Amino acid sequence: MNDAAAAQAQADLLIGYGNALVQPVTATVATELGGTTLFPGVYNSASGTFTLNGTLTLDAQGNPNAVFIFKTNTTLITGATGNVNLAGLAQSSHVFWQVGSSATLGAGSTIRGSILANTSITATTGAIVDGRLLALGAAVTLDTNAVTVPALSTCQVVVQPVVGPVVAGQPTPMSAVVTCNGLPVSGASVTFNGGAAPVTATTNAAGIATGSLTFNTAGTATVTATVTAADTACACTGVVSAPLTITVTPQPSCQVVIQPVAGPVVVGQPTPVSAVVSCNGLPVVGGSVTFTGGAVPVTVTTNLAGVATGSLTFNSAGPAVITATVTAAGTGCACTGVASAPLTTTVVQQTGPLSASPACWRAHLPIPIPHLFVATLTATVRPAQAGVPVTFFVSGLPVGTAVTNAAGVATLNAGLSILQISASSYTATATVGGVPVQATNTLRPCFPPA
Repeated sequence: MNDAAAAQAQADLLIGYGNALVQPVTATVATELGGTTLFPGVYNSASGTFTLNGTLTLDAQGNPNAVFIFKTNTTLITGATGNVNLAGLAQSSHVFWQVGSSATLGAGSTIRGSILANTSITATTGAIVDGRLLALGAAVTLDTNAVTVPALSTCQVVVQPVVGPVVAGQPTPMSAVVTCNGLPVSGASVTFNGGAAPVTATTNAAGIATGSLTFNTAGTATVTATVTAADTACACTGVVSAPLTITVTPQPSCQVVIQPVAGPVVVGQPTPVSAVVSCNGLPVVGGSVTFTGGAVPVTVTTNLAGVATGSLTFNSAGPAVITATVTAAGTGCACTGVASAPLTTTVVQQTGPLSASPACWRAHLPIPIPHLFVATLTATVRPAQAGVPVTFFVSGLPVGTAVTNAAGVATLNAGLSILQISASSYTATATVGGVPVQATNTLRPCFPPA
């Protein structure tokens, strides 16, 4: 019969088939179901089909609302000895067979539940059905069969598992599925409880209501979904889901860590300092970090690795306490105002008439000729003298000579070979007051090295 009622039934079947199709699989079982006992869940097989040539027991474990869904990509075939047995208050109205193509019920077999077939269903002579036979694309063929349609069951509400972490103070998406006799209930009002405040949402055509809850404290939280209004043949209003327990994690916190100072810290010489800023263990990029403890504060910006690198100058010898404070950061963490633990370093007086400053090398891009790497080497003559030639050595080889300025500082941008960058130090030599002198300091990779 091709009338309005039939068209509505076909539309409802399409919705029900789609709802079963999208249910996440909880277990993959063998193609042959006979001789097994299964508990509530959504099942498929690796072969994409199911056969039944023995007794399949469905055990609801005392829950009359327990649901069993069997999903096939192709066929469902039962043999003459195939039989579905219900145990533990299992209901045939809560058993669904989503069949990708066609189902064939063998003579004398007994099937329980609703078969939702994409193509056709054939029940051979004497096959017994405790449920419904519904086909989308072709005929349902019967041959002297006993078909018992189960009574309408009560409404069921199932809260879906939460995807991703649940963080205190942040909205968490929640969803619940409302069904009446296994078919989706659209337009139902569902209230989620368990967060800081209840949230009410409306189910869509698939029977799914989606909202969000915010949890103010970390720890364990229990979420339930309650139908507050529904226009359906089932008694849905007031039905509550089984509780869903979730773990709420604390809000991620910002952390600032000063790295140990490399090499000696000398009065009057710039000292490289660096700090790492992270949000929940991940680097914070573009954060402004202010280093204090030297003669004047220095503010720099973190790179892609969350590292801020600057330099401080200390005017007097003795212990100095360095801190790094985030002054601005665009991140999910509350980083602004977060300070590192203090780092204490010892500042020493310059020794001798010539001193060298810590240096680092970096790749010179685009690649130059003849040097792949460059480093800025600095030496200082004390008391300050201008015009003193200072020769710099790396790995025992001279890399160039620079002349001191009025402040007594000689600076050389030296080209280094790939072998020289393996050195951990460099040496500066000069003749001061007729006396040859030299000084050594560290040579390390810059960060970033390009």
